[in-house]
Amino acid sequence: MSVVVSGAEQSEGAAALYESFDDFYEREARRAVGLAFVLSGSRSAAEDLAHDAFVSALKKWNKVSHYDNPGAWLSKVVANAAVSATRRRKAEVKALILLRGDRAVSVEEIPIDNSLWEAVRKLPKRQAQTVALRYWDGRSISEVAHILGCSENTVKTHLRRAKHTLAETLDDRSDHGHH
Repeated sequence: MSVVVSGAEQSEGAAALYESFDDFYEREARRAVGLAFVLSGSRSAAEDLAHDAFVSALKKWNKVSHYDNPGAWLSKVVANAAVSATRRRKAEVKALILLRGDRAVSVEEIPIDNSLWEAVRKLPKRQAQTVALRYWDGRSISEVAHILGCSENTVKTHLRRAKHTLAETLDDRSDHGHH
């Protein structure tokens, strides 16, 4: 790991705790793009969202690198940005429809075959983020709570409600022959 330490007061052990930005990027890039993808449904948007999150991390690297879990911070940035981008894209599509009277405009940039993640994106914002962080990103309940700034009980409530809604949604789809 390449770490620049100024001042003799920091030991080699303390310096070794902080990784280089390049190492951080290598470790977190795939996870960040994947999280953005399951929340946005768009490959190109996911790459843009992850890129923007890494730019933000790089600008603040002196601070971010000292966090207990810089990867959790990055996941929070990606999750929040994905929800904002989806909201913005939906508003843009509605505006286009109103302006052009064009009902053929699609909200989804790239359709996804995976009905589960399509259903997750239709959940309320916090439920979708909780499901994506827990099941796509592989975060623990406590990590999800930390990333979203809420209690573990709130995370569990979001997961329970999301699972209930998803079970009904996916059961309805399979009952009607949609796969």
